[in-house]
Amino acid sequence: MKIVLQRVTSASVKVDGEIIGQIEQGFLLLFGVGHEDTEEDCRRLGDKIIGLRIFSDENDKINLNLESVGGSILVVPQFTLYADCRKGNRPNFIQAAKPDEANRLYEYFVDYLRSKGQHVETGSFGADMKVQLLNDGPFTIILE
Repeated sequence: MKIVLQRVTSASVKVDGEIIGQIEQGFLLLFGVGHEDTEEDCRRLGDKIIGLRIFSDENDKINLNLESVGGSILVVPQFTLYADCRKGNRPNFIQAAKPDEANRLYEYFVDYLRSKGQHVETGSFGADMKVQLLNDGPFTIILE
């Protein structure tokens, strides 16, 4: 599982020109699933994301988590995180999970975050999405 986490002041995702997911302060997660990924990986990374202390406190120290700032999460499925560009100029996606399994784990991950009390908005699996964000910092973390 690969997740690109961006701390944002706002983010949204559109499909066919219509906003289907939108948040203010929080995390934009680009979410990719590989062949070996499991529900346990979803829970482990979900807990890590919820607990990450990457928001500034009153002393301008990076010390607060998502709950402390009342933040939300926008999760966008993105199989291209598994692009392999080592050979040639056209990436291959052999390491990405098959669509049915990737979608199942994507939905599981979103449901897990919600079960932990998080406000979660989503993209649309398999759709052509337009993602807009205002990265705060910028602050970007890659989780595997």
